[in-house]
Amino acid sequence: MPVSAETSRPTRSGAAGSRGGYAKGRATQQEIIRAAILVFADVGFHGASLRDIAARVGISHPGLLHHFPTKAALLKAVLEYRDAVDEESFQEDIARGTDYFEALLNVVERNRLRRPLVELFAGLSTEATSPEHPAHEYFQRRYTRVVHEQSELLRERAAQGRLAPGVDPDQAARTVVALMDGLQVQWLLSLERPGADRIDMAADLRAYLTLILR
Repeated sequence: MPVSAETSRPTRSGAAGSRGGYAKGRATQQEIIRAAILVFADVGFHGASLRDIAARVGISHPGLLHHFPTKAALLKAVLEYRDAVDEESFQEDIARGTDYFEALLNVVERNRLRRPLVELFAGLSTEATSPEHPAHEYFQRRYTRVVHEQSELLRERAAQGRLAPGVDPDQAARTVVALMDGLQVQWLLSLERPGADRIDMAADLRAYLTLILR
């Protein structure tokens, strides 16, 4: 029996209910992701429990699985969230005409206010060296992309005479990425010291960039 236009058209209240349900679902997903960031940063992926994450959010384990059916799926969402946080502010700087490496320094500076995300990245990047880790390919792709991106930019600067003599673009790109990641670990370890003795990630990265950029 064909469905009439009247019965097939959603009512206003039904449409509003759908929108409300979607918004609530998105809000719950964001709560789960924020809780997962803290748990993954604290105990790592393998030590994390979905039941513990669900309890932190105040929902049931099946309720969490409705949004993220596996721990690997939740990890993927967490990493995507982490990337989006950095990328949004970075692209805003680029759109304003900020130099790429100055925008990179701004990301590092902002990360001082994002300790859970820094802890998450530092811990997971070490765990993910294992080929069996669900984030292994993510980190492989990320490092390949970032190093290539910076290598190309440094090559352009070299052609413009804006790279110090003798600096190899590929080597410098790998060094910048390694320095950023290493400084994050040192910064985390320095947080128990008095403020003046803590690692200044942006200042140390800027010191290296000053040596290679013209």
